[in-house]
Amino acid sequence: MSPARSFRRPPADGSIAREECGATGRKRATMITAEIVHRILRLRGDGLPLVSVYVRVPTDPTDRADLPGRLNSVLDQVEPMAEDKSLDRAARLSLRGDMERMREEVRTERWRPGAVAFFSCSARDVFEAVQLPRAVQDRVVLDETPWVRPMLAVLEEYARCCVVVVDRARARVWEWFADEIEPIAALSDRTMRKPNYAATMAEDRVHHKAEELAREHYRHTAAELAQLHEADGYDLLAVGGHRAELPQFLDALPRGLRKRVAGTFTVDPHTVDRGTIKQKVEPIVARYMRDVDLRLVGEVLESVARGRGFGVLGVADCLWAATVKAVETLLVQDGAMVAGVACTNCSWLGTSGDTCPLCEHATRHTEDILDELTRAVIDESGSVRHVQEDTDIAEHLAAASLRFPLPPVP
Repeated sequence: MSPARSFRRPPADGSIAREECGATGRKRATMITAEIVHRILRLRGDGLPLVSVYVRVPTDPTDRADLPGRLNSVLDQVEPMAEDKSLDRAARLSLRGDMERMREEVRTERWRPGAVAFFSCSARDVFEAVQLPRAVQDRVVLDETPWVRPMLAVLEEYARCCVVVVDRARARVWEWFADEIEPIAALSDRTMRKPNYAATMAEDRVHHKAEELAREHYRHTAAELAQLHEADGYDLLAVGGHRAELPQFLDALPRGLRKRVAGTFTVDPHTVDRGTIKQKVEPIVARYMRDVDLRLVGEVLESVARGRGFGVLGVADCLWAATVKAVETLLVQDGAMVAGVACTNCSWLGTSGDTCPLCEHATRHTEDILDELTRAVIDESGSVRHVQEDTDIAEHLAAASLRFPLPPVP
């Protein structure tokens, strides 16, 4: 019999793609993670424009070579402002520095298909470049805060999935995130060389021992997976292996981990490779994300329908709910943009008005008040989800479940 072994894990810092430095020492673009999004949310221009740019990176290498041209087309909207004498000199110089840095990045860095997001305020020494795993619409927004909604929407599409392929003696574990899959652990346990090698009289005893070793292996694997989940907080679990063996392994999972199982798939554990794993897991994750959208929409609309004040529908009501810090879960239709205003003093949010109705300070106009809305909800530890499915949310653009009923609108 072979000895039991625990999961072997490569060193990791919790992120899929890590910041690296090239020979020049300059920080390369990072793949999107929740930590990076929260870091960018804290960026500020402090009175100067912070430029947010999203540029699609084509799949075809020939088209990708024209990425500098695509960026220039987006920055054409900023060029006139950098020369506008009505702006402060510091703002004009900052914009010129922003454009120069972004152009340098697309010339010197190698970009993967999908998109890249830039956030820059050169006068404040602010610059971030983030690689996105899928294409988004080319766009530039100037504001005192970063425009993060496209990045948030992309991040929400990609649940972190723990994938385990198991047989009666071995288990291999991968992490699937943002269309990338990486091996993270492997395990092997004791097994009989051949459970049917014994003579007839001892055959039942040998088979019993083989079954007991398999059950021990399943329990061992389940315990190790529970530790991985506790450490890394995976959104879901996908389980693969021989069809006849999967039920016994699933029964060995702790109840909390069993609830995370989004689907199973049949593969030969001895021949499975990364390509096969991706092919099997992608539809499982897609179905899971679609079900999450529909479930959340149903829960929020049910809260609205009860009429007890714990749900709101529509942009205006959601803005007021965020202003008073009442939002528990915010749903926003993916791709929607609505102009609005934000108070520079008390964080009131509205669709229009030059003066805040709460404190009478001046408001700041923004191209996308839904971006300010999502930021306000996240700042108060609420959850945000951009809904891609065609649901009743689409007509109203936003809906929210609330922690408490709203006070009257001023």
